[in-house]
Amino acid sequence: MRSRAAVALLVFAALTLSSCSSGGRRKDPGLGVRTLDCLVVEREREAPGQNGARYDGTGNFYLIFETREGEATARYRFQVTRQQWFRFVEGSRVRITLNNNILQDVRPNE
Repeated sequence: MRSRAAVALLVFAALTLSSCSSGGRRKDPGLGVRTLDCLVVEREREAPGQNGARYDGTGNFYLIFETREGEATARYRFQVTRQQWFRFVEGSRVRITLNNNILQDVRPNE
């Protein structure tokens, strides 16, 4: 009886470990820290009270960036601070830092 329980436990452990392994899954290339050289192509502003912005605040500010990734042109839209929105006008060349596709930093690209 004990040997059956031991064999059952080993089979269960083997199945559990094999199901937990990553196998042939590919890692999402957008994960991790990336730095991209971009061009600001558009700026958007939402009035106070729209889409979760506070009514007593200044609203939400967004920059839309365009960059080349391989053969494709990618567009990113990120919420930025009011100061960044005024600083980086359309046509500005910037370097953005993303961490798991979340904007971490925007700097001028000299």
